[in-house]
Amino acid sequence: MSTDNTQTFPEGAGNGDARTAASGPAASGIQDIAFATGHYSFDLAHLAEKQGIDVNKYYIGIGQEKMSLPAEDEDIVTMGAAAAQRIIDRNGTDGIRTLLFATESGIDQSKSAGVYVHGLLDLPREVRTIETKMACYGGIGALQMALGIVARNPEEKVLVIAADVARYDLETSGEPTQGAAAVAFLVQADPDILAIEPAQGVYTLDVQDFWRPNYRNTALVDGKFSVGAYLDALVGAWHDYRAHGGVDFDDIDWFCYHQPFTKMAVKAHVRLTEEAGTPLEKADAAAALAPTFGYNQQLGNSYTASIFLGFLALLDSDQEIPGERVGFFSYGSGAVSEFFVGVIQPGYRDHLRVQEHQGILDAREPIGYDQYRALHPGTFVEAQENFTTERRTRSPFRFEGVEEGSRLYGRA
Repeated sequence: MSTDNTQTFPEGAGNGDARTAASGPAASGIQDIAFATGHYSFDLAHLAEKQGIDVNKYYIGIGQEKMSLPAEDEDIVTMGAAAAQRIIDRNGTDGIRTLLFATESGIDQSKSAGVYVHGLLDLPREVRTIETKMACYGGIGALQMALGIVARNPEEKVLVIAADVARYDLETSGEPTQGAAAVAFLVQADPDILAIEPAQGVYTLDVQDFWRPNYRNTALVDGKFSVGAYLDALVGAWHDYRAHGGVDFDDIDWFCYHQPFTKMAVKAHVRLTEEAGTPLEKADAAAALAPTFGYNQQLGNSYTASIFLGFLALLDSDQEIPGERVGFFSYGSGAVSEFFVGVIQPGYRDHLRVQEHQGILDAREPIGYDQYRALHPGTFVEAQENFTTERRTRSPFRFEGVEEGSRLYGRA
């Protein structure tokens, strides 16, 4: 594997090996990245026991072990702010003029969740703040917007947050794939973790495989159809990537897929290897992707944050990968997808948070089946009267309740 990479790419990079470029515009990408999650963890063994089935249907069958659940005083804002606070504590706010908040668990039809985060973090007023939405693709869409902003002015930085709470109806096939997490990352020129190459492959097709109407807390999904739509979108995005100057399959060292459940990534990799003419058996595909599974197996589905948690698991693993290419595939039901590639930068390990992330997982409070059921909001959205929440979260931020229709947040 080549390790002679620089952080610059030639004009029109994508034709040939962009990693060996010695001149051209400075690369941009991810400078720092961190995650946060909910207060509670729920082992799927409890769900299997209640259903009277073998727990390996979950542990092995779909590749999931636990899910995170937010406490009453947590939501996408508090998780997103907690993840972003770590980025700010390390990097400061100089140069940050944009905050992008990606979610499909929006808390308001008008106001961006990012504006609440902006206030909790006490960011400068001279910051544009918006919310991006396209199912699970929204986080990668925000990343691409951020790269465009930095390309226009390399002195600027963009803070991106991807945060979601995945909920499905009780006693449905989607129930074991619930979860909650947020990932925050800083996009800038000359990054220390990941430099993103220019070529992109994109794909959109109007399909009804997964959706959540305004009146529902829980998503509707046609599971078998959605798996097929995911794989079709992967093939479409891959061919568009190659048609727009993307590198050969064999020049990519690692792959990170959107993981609604980790075995979906295995299905995807088997399909992509077939399309690329280098087919792998399921076991070999699973082994190739295994370093990307660690966090999603423990947190459950987190929609927009899922692909970034796969990337974080790879970064935080024992693999030594400086100079190696990572291919990313994002899928958002409905459906929009994208394939692109980035190069891991020399010295990336100096910027990781391995022990911090493990501490976040370990700090969750385990709960049993009855408490899990009590936390589930039910199918339909109910009108919110004035209420205050009980303090549960260990996060520095909390959702305090609703007053006259307004959501209230504060520092814990």
